[in-house]
This record gives sequence, structure tokens and C-alpha cells, in this order.
Amino acid sequence: MTLGTATAESDLLTRLRAGDEKAFEALVAGMYGTMLTVARTYVKDRAVAEEVVQETWLGVINGLDRFEGRSSLKTWILSILVNQAKTRGTREARTVPFASLAHEDDAPAVDPERFRGPNEPYTGGWRAFPANWKAADQLAQDRETIRVAMRAIAELPLTQQTVIRMRDVEGYSAEEVCATLDVSEANQRVLLHRARSRVRSALERHIDG
Repeated sequence: MTLGTATAESDLLTRLRAGDEKAFEALVAGMYGTMLTVARTYVKDRAVAEEVVQETWLGVINGLDRFEGRSSLKTWILSILVNQAKTRGTREARTVPFASLAHEDDAPAVDPERFRGPNEPYTGGWRAFPANWKAADQLAQDRETIRVAMRAIAELPLTQQTVIRMRDVEGYSAEEVCATLDVSEANQRVLLHRARSRVRSALERHIDG
């Protein structure tokens, strides 16, 4: 965690512990999508997952004064969520661990022919970039492009969606994802690659028209 991030988190914690409703509402709004996605990998349906998210926030409110900062605030919140989800999953007769779900969708994320072969320069790299890629900062400011990316993420298998949301939307490190979801570094890397490839394909179709 960088100094700036640590300072921002310390300020946020102070506001939350002081009962700042706006700070709490902003945190809930920012994490809701990722929390719901994580919960749905452990329970059967969306309604139960939403209950898990609500129960998690109650746990967060009750435990804020005991939070010691050994992990980031968001990682701590997700650890509470995963424990709640596992408990509900057992109650709902779904006890399949996240790591085993990582193999549910082993189809290639994109056509393997789009990558450079073992005898080519930059083995494993993309053969070609989309014809109309703009500068990264321009794309980031394009609201429709953002909508396309988020829609593509929402359509991913739940395990891929969970990992890409945590890594690329919420900014968790690979280590934090592995620890929170109890998944190996190799599985995390594969899931993230597949998710990013599918989102990239959706962006290509959007940008190239």
C-alpha cells in the first residue's frame, strides 16, 4: 500500500468510525458489485447473495472499532463477506470451494490463432492490435467504452468476473485476491487472463465498429 493510499484509507476509517453516512454510502456503492459477484460464487442465487452482502455490512459496522489494519480495509471487508458466504453456502447445501469452480470454464478465452506461436517473435503475444485503438487516456474518458467494458465483465463466468473485478476494478493485488478467495496464484493468473481477453475482444468489436 502506498503512502498516499494509506493516508486516504486512514482518513476513510476515521470518517467511518465517526459515523459519517456519506463516507459509508460511498464505500457501499463502490464495493457492491464486486461483493455481490464474490458472494454468488458461494451461494445458489442472487437473492441469497444480496442477503450475504447485507449481513457483511452489518458485520463491518459492528467490527470497525476492532479493525487493526493488518490488511487493507477492502480486503478485510471481503474476508468478512467470504466467511458469511461460506456459512450461507453450507446452509444452502452448496459447499463447493472457489478454487474448484475455477475449472468450470476451460474453453479458450479467445481464438488461439490470435496469439503468436512458439517459433515467432514475442511468443504468446497478440498478432495484431485493433485498428482504431485510441490513446489509453482517451479510451478511459469514453463513457460508452466504459459501459462496454463493464457489460463484458458482467457477462463473464462468475469466477472470471470475480477476479477481474477485484484486480482491475477494485485494484486488489494478486496476493490479496489469492488470500481472500483461497485460490492459487496460477489459477488467479489464468482466470484474470481469460477475463481480460474476453473484455478486450468486446472492446475490439466496439472500437473497430
